[in-house]
Amino acid sequence: MEIFQNASLVRLRSHHERFLVANDDQQTVGQDRDGSSVNARWTVEFPESSSIHIRLKSCHGKYLTASNMPFLIGMRGKRVLQTLPRRLTSSVEWEPVMEGVHVRFKTRYFQFLRANGKFPPWRGHITHDVTHRSITQYWCLWDVEVLEHRDPEASPRLLPPPEENDTGSNSDDHDFPPEISFRDMKESTFEPDGSPEGSAAAFEGRVIKYEIVEENGDVNQTIGEQSFIFTGSGVKELKKTLEAGTGMEEDFTICLRDPSTGKLCPLRLQLPPDNSDVHVVLVPDSSKAAKDLGSS
Repeated sequence: MEIFQNASLVRLRSHHERFLVANDDQQTVGQDRDGSSVNARWTVEFPESSSIHIRLKSCHGKYLTASNMPFLIGMRGKRVLQTLPRRLTSSVEWEPVMEGVHVRFKTRYFQFLRANGKFPPWRGHITHDVTHRSITQYWCLWDVEVLEHRDPEASPRLLPPPEENDTGSNSDDHDFPPEISFRDMKESTFEPDGSPEGSAAAFEGRVIKYEIVEENGDVNQTIGEQSFIFTGSGVKELKKTLEAGTGMEEDFTICLRDPSTGKLCPLRLQLPPDNSDVHVVLVPDSSKAAKDLGSS
């Protein structure tokens, strides 16, 4: 907290050497190598109710917010956005935790502000997530650069308390701000480990298990194997479902793995005729595995 007690304006640089930026859509946040932009500047404010938390306000006058909106269906991370909620709840409060020369930003629910890598399915998005004992644990580390120091004469308590006529004590303190709803998310029939509640399709489809190949050709171990119920039969339909569910922006090939040789073979026309489980591998076109497919 010592860094922020004397700071009024900061910028945050991730482990990927990119700065946390407030995108011009005034809803999302991301990463950018250009730290000179006004979008990379965050105003530090202090909530009245806590001496260990801060709020970070973007150039658009909105707060860095730990939403309850899933980043991708089947993954634990939740989206981080910039919002201006009617009531400033704990979703806009972050606890800076020093780790050496770096800082982690912890939510009230023990998750951390995370700058994800550029490869699918993360695509450099910002989430709040738990840390893992892998390379991704460093994605939660940030360098704090102070751009403007706080006037020592000024009180650090910049925000007024919530309005007295604001009722809502029965609502969840971590509710997502009302001006952005789940309807803003891309609709999809993709559901990991089952179909939506009440859907008859949950009992008629087959289980599709999938893994995603990284650029170097290895299977992405962080995501691991995911699964969902699929009611179609065509490969094109399956690909559309996977595109919607994984959020992969790059084109990819759906492959089967030969159990005897371990080699990947493109799945071209149709799934097997019975409803048995199918294990597929998604091979992005830019990956080494895709080049191997083209040469085989």
